[in-house]
Amino acid sequence: MTMPSRIKIVEVGPRDGLQNESSPVSVAEKINLINLLCESGLQAIETGSFVSPRHVPQMADSAEVYAGLNKDNGVTYQVLVPNQRGYTDAQAAGVKEIAVFAAVTETFSQKNIGCSIDESIKRFIEITGNALQHGIKVRGYLSCVLGCPYEGEVSPDVVARLTQQLLEAGCYEVSLGDTIGIGTAGSTAMLLQCLHRHKIDPAQLAMHCHDTYGQAISNVLVALQHGVATIDASVSGLGGCPFAPGASGNVATEDVVYMLNGLGIEHGVDLPRLIKAGSYISAVLKRDTQSSVARALAAKPC
Repeated sequence: MTMPSRIKIVEVGPRDGLQNESSPVSVAEKINLINLLCESGLQAIETGSFVSPRHVPQMADSAEVYAGLNKDNGVTYQVLVPNQRGYTDAQAAGVKEIAVFAAVTETFSQKNIGCSIDESIKRFIEITGNALQHGIKVRGYLSCVLGCPYEGEVSPDVVARLTQQLLEAGCYEVSLGDTIGIGTAGSTAMLLQCLHRHKIDPAQLAMHCHDTYGQAISNVLVALQHGVATIDASVSGLGGCPFAPGASGNVATEDVVYMLNGLGIEHGVDLPRLIKAGSYISAVLKRDTQSSVARALAAKPC
């Protein structure tokens, strides 16, 4: 299969990247980060999630963050919603795109959103229907597609079935999440080949890789080779899931952009400005960037 000539990068740093941080990041700092990401040319940014602040306190200010963003710059701002309460709050905030998220194992589903897989799909069918009636676009997420921290190996056929259900519910695409970063080039290829056998269009898929085992960038490349044209990534390699023990950060957006540059694939992102955004949030968090590319360029003699 021919690789796409242009890629959409969905920047998940302000949500997936920050949700597991123990020290608070202020509303102003989150807005500054998102503005810097916009300046780099990113056109799709996940800004927060309307979840219980008791479970994910770092996201308690998502409505305030969304209210402070520039809505006239053509950037799509997306928020995560786990249930009807979250959807109601997102709608009240004026959100134009939401993401719903399901898991591919029963244990992770219970740990993450407190219900079974079937219950989550029914919940999201209702939410998606309501959202579409109000002109709100819906993206789907599937967690643990290449392995679960509680149940281990995952059947690609289960992933295919749940992907189809989310698409049939009205999601315009489904992001395949390697939540604990256990996937390899081989297992990623097997999964995408299975989805192809199930007649799922790669144009309706995105890849969401965590880098726990250092395999994320190779798994992204495999996704590109299978026609996937949307990649989730997190500036500075931020990330981690509160409900997935051992999960580390997402693939760094800087590293994805550098690889795409080398492949001659268009993406619309300015790497120096992206690195500036990564440096900013790394300074806020008082830690070094996790992007190999950002570290290498910082060490390069002038």
